[in-house]
Amino acid sequence: MGVVGTLLKNRRAGEAHLAWNLPGLSGPETLEVRSAAFGDGAAIPVQHAGKRAGGRNLSPELSWTGVPAGTKSFALTMVDPEGRGGLNVYHWVAYGIAPTTTSFAEGEVSKESDKYIGGKSTQGVGFYSGPCTPPGSPHHYTFKIIATDLEPKELPAGLTLPDLYAKLEGHAKGSAGLVGLFVKPQ
Repeated sequence: MGVVGTLLKNRRAGEAHLAWNLPGLSGPETLEVRSAAFGDGAAIPVQHAGKRAGGRNLSPELSWTGVPAGTKSFALTMVDPEGRGGLNVYHWVAYGIAPTTTSFAEGEVSKESDKYIGGKSTQGVGFYSGPCTPPGSPHHYTFKIIATDLEPKELPAGLTLPDLYAKLEGHAKGSAGLVGLFVKPQ
């Protein structure tokens, strides 16, 4: 079992929405998501953190491979399950990503873009919001790519993460995740 599997196995049952093996969200083992900025289970560099955490709120480079056949769009999310005392912070909710898009450059999703439809994060925005943990234990920021059979413009802007998951029920073709760790420097 890899780092992500171990992290997910050790999470409380109330955080099960992050697991890749949810009905309708599991998929082929070939779909993978990576970042040139950090490896799975490694520290997210401070420049990718929110400004209150001493960063530049610069989104990390993300890329994915192993697109399932029949994929018509992707959704991409970033969640901090330890945020708000374990109630989760949704740092980024994006969907309607064209199936020909398989990466975002560093900084590309730090603002609105025509390459995706912005949902509504806990911060109330439709673009990337970097980690902003309090000093102490690191938080586990989970980036998840979800392949769907929905057309890129099928869903409306402004969906929260629970709203997005409800809309994706029965339409997810596979998913993959990447976990980065961050703690605010003292």
